[in-house]
Amino acid sequence: MILRSLSCRFLTIALCDAAEPWQLGSQDAATPMMQGIIDLHHDIFFFLILILVFVSRMLVRALWHFNEQTNPIPQRIVHGTTIEIIRTIFPSVILLFIAIPSFALLYSMDGVLVDPAITIKAIGHQWYRTYEYSDYNSSDEQSLTFDSYTIPEDDPELGQSRLLEVDNRVVVPAKTHLRMIVTPADVPHSWAVPSSGVKCDAVPGRSNLTSISVQREGVYYGQCSEIRGTNHAFTPIVVEAVTLKDYADWVSNQLILQTN
Repeated sequence: MILRSLSCRFLTIALCDAAEPWQLGSQDAATPMMQGIIDLHHDIFFFLILILVFVSRMLVRALWHFNEQTNPIPQRIVHGTTIEIIRTIFPSVILLFIAIPSFALLYSMDGVLVDPAITIKAIGHQWYRTYEYSDYNSSDEQSLTFDSYTIPEDDPELGQSRLLEVDNRVVVPAKTHLRMIVTPADVPHSWAVPSSGVKCDAVPGRSNLTSISVQREGVYYGQCSEIRGTNHAFTPIVVEAVTLKDYADWVSNQLILQTN
């Protein structure tokens, strides 16, 4: 029992699925897309370290050789064909190593599923969101639809994050391919969940598509990334990934509630 309690606490601390105070890195990846973004960041950071070390060495060397106190007679360096060739080819090779995985990741992020398991439509309002599960229709031809409002900062429950929790979460099954349709009802909005690596803008008069596949169960928090007025900071996004069985039970309960 003690080991289980410690393991639960450790997992709670280890997994970062919401913004934390003084956070420097990214949130933990919940989708292959976000994992690819984090891996690309680490790869580029490696090249940045190499460039920093090289440029710092060249700067220190220049300060040493052209310092009047330590070196009264400086070296007369006018130009060098070899170093000019190296400093032209070497950055080109680095950019090539960065460009190839970057284009591959961008291509995978723009890919739209042809036959997704579930389609969810997110409609942005001032200042809430409406979600439609169009794959599940009730007997009166009305889709599974609900509104999602933020929990006021003076009325949170124990364990809820301030200004990040909503009254109705977006429930999705884990390890399932989902298609998100994002559109606004009034002004431009944005549907962004950092742990999933998704940021999809909602432009009036258009419906934008994005695909996600959450690989682990959990609760993931996001916020609108499009400044659109007074209560811009009060429309969070909460995605809860559950097992397929729990998801089926949730859909059944929602359809029963809407029917009644």
